[in-house]
Amino acid sequence: MAQYLVLDNALDFEDYFPSMIARLGTEGFIAEICSGFRLLMDCEKGLITFESLKRNSFLLGLHDMGDEELVCMLLEGDLDGDGALSQMEFCILMFRMSPGLMDGSKRWMEDFDVADQM
Repeated sequence: MAQYLVLDNALDFEDYFPSMIARLGTEGFIAEICSGFRLLMDCEKGLITFESLKRNSFLLGLHDMGDEELVCMLLEGDLDGDGALSQMEFCILMFRMSPGLMDGSKRWMEDFDVADQM
């Protein structure tokens, strides 16, 4: 997905999503995002919770992040205020966090109906 690089104690974000869309196509990319959601979610709740994000943060290379930072990540995408991320909230967050996707999102969303994947 996206990769974070630490350079001189600063966090630099590399946006790989546009190249993933070019390689996988719109449908394949959305399927990858949905797979990422399932990887991070609490299987009993069907949501990404603080506990599931903390438990699986090593999969994203985020094992050194503190609880406050993980909560901030959840709050960034929590549109309904329940303290967790649904699959739709996760997909929206992924699009919002990628400058390259935001530029082409209308075209990609016309090519693929996200609701069909949920």
